[in-house]
Amino acid sequence: MTPRPTAVLLNVAHALDHLFLLIFAAAVGAIASDFGIGRWEDLMPFGVGAFALYGLGSLPAGKLGDHWGRRRMMLVFFFGLGASALLVACTRNVWQLAFALGVLGAFAAIYHPVGIPMLVRHSLRPGRTIGVNGLAGNLGVAAAAIVTGYLVKYVGWRAAFVVPGLVAIGCGCLFARVTPAETEPPSRRKQTSIALPAGLFARVFFVITLASITASLLFNFTTNGNGELLRERFDGIVDDPARLGVLLAGVYLVASFAQVVVGALIDRVPLKYLYAGIVAVQPPLFWLAASAQGWALYALMIAFMIAVFGAIPFTDAMIVRYVDDRMRSRVTGMRLTVSFGVSSVAVWLLGPVVKAGGFETLLLAMSVIAVATLVTVLALPRVTGFDVPLAAAPPAPGAAD
Repeated sequence: MTPRPTAVLLNVAHALDHLFLLIFAAAVGAIASDFGIGRWEDLMPFGVGAFALYGLGSLPAGKLGDHWGRRRMMLVFFFGLGASALLVACTRNVWQLAFALGVLGAFAAIYHPVGIPMLVRHSLRPGRTIGVNGLAGNLGVAAAAIVTGYLVKYVGWRAAFVVPGLVAIGCGCLFARVTPAETEPPSRRKQTSIALPAGLFARVFFVITLASITASLLFNFTTNGNGELLRERFDGIVDDPARLGVLLAGVYLVASFAQVVVGALIDRVPLKYLYAGIVAVQPPLFWLAASAQGWALYALMIAFMIAVFGAIPFTDAMIVRYVDDRMRSRVTGMRLTVSFGVSSVAVWLLGPVVKAGGFETLLLAMSVIAVATLVTVLALPRVTGFDVPLAAAPPAPGAAD
C-alpha cells in the first residue's frame, strides 16, 4: 500500500494539476483587459500551447516514469509546475504568455502518466483509489474558479499564478521529504498481472484512446468555457466576478463527488456497462442546456458536469485492468498524447466557435460528441475473465467477442 503521506501528496498534486491548467481560462477576461485586447475570445487561442504540450508531453513523461523512476518525475512535476507559474506571472505580452503557458503545460503533463500509476500500484480497491484521486483533481478545478476569481478581484491576475506556484514548490519539498526512494524503476520489476494477447490489447487500447479523445474534448470545452457561459447566461442576475466564481466552484464541488461514487461502483460492476450508462445521459443534458438561461442553466450545468466528471475514472480503471504496472506510465502516456493532443483543439476552437455561433452552438456540438463517446464505449470488447469488477483479480483472458 502507498504510504499515506505520499498518497495525500499525490492527490494534492492532481488537484494542482487541474487548477494550474484552468487559471488562464478563469482569468482570461482580466488578462485580456490588461494586455489591451477587447474580447476574451480573441485571447483564448493563445492558451492552446498549454493543452497541446499537456498531451504531447505525456509520452516522454510516461517513458521516463517507467524507466527513470516515478518519484523523481513527481519532483520534476512539483518544482517545474511552480516555476512555470511564476514565469507566466512575469509575462508582458500575448506571445510571452503563450510561451510560458506552454512550459506550464509541459510540466503539468507529468502527473497523469506518473502520479496515478504510482498511487494505484499497491491498492486493494483500485476503483475507490481512482475515484478519490478524481475527486481531488476536480476539487482543483473548483479551486481554479473560486481562488482565481478572488485573487483577480482583490490582487490581480498575476497573483492567481504566483500563489499556487509557491504552493506547488512547497508540496515538492514535502514530497521529497516523506516519499521513500524507489529501489528500482517500474520497468525492471517483475510482471504482476496476466497480459492480454497482443492483438486484443491493440483493440482495447484503440477503444480506450478513442473514448479518451471524445471525453477530453467534453472536459476541455466545459471546464474552459463554463465560466464565460455562466457569465453570459447570468447577465443581470449575478454580475460580480467573485460571486460567479463561487457559483462555478459550487458546480464543480457537487460534480466532483460523482467520481467517488463511480470509483466505488467500478470495484463492483463491470466497466463497460457502467461507463456506457453514465455517458448515455450526457447528450440530452447538453441539448437542454443549449437554450437554458439563469438558474435553469445552473441546474443543468451541475447535471452535465456530474456526467462529465463521472466518466473520467474509466480510462485509468481500464489501464489498471488491462496493463501491468511495469508499463502503465508508458501506456498512459501514449493514450494521453493522442487524446489530449487532439482535445487541445477544443481550447483553440472555444473562442472562435462561441464568437461565431454562441454557446448554443457549442453545447449542441458537445451533445453530438457525447453520442460519439457512447458509440465508442459500446465497442469495447468483452474479454472472458476480465469482465468482473475491478477489485477482483482476473484470471487468464479467454476469447473476445
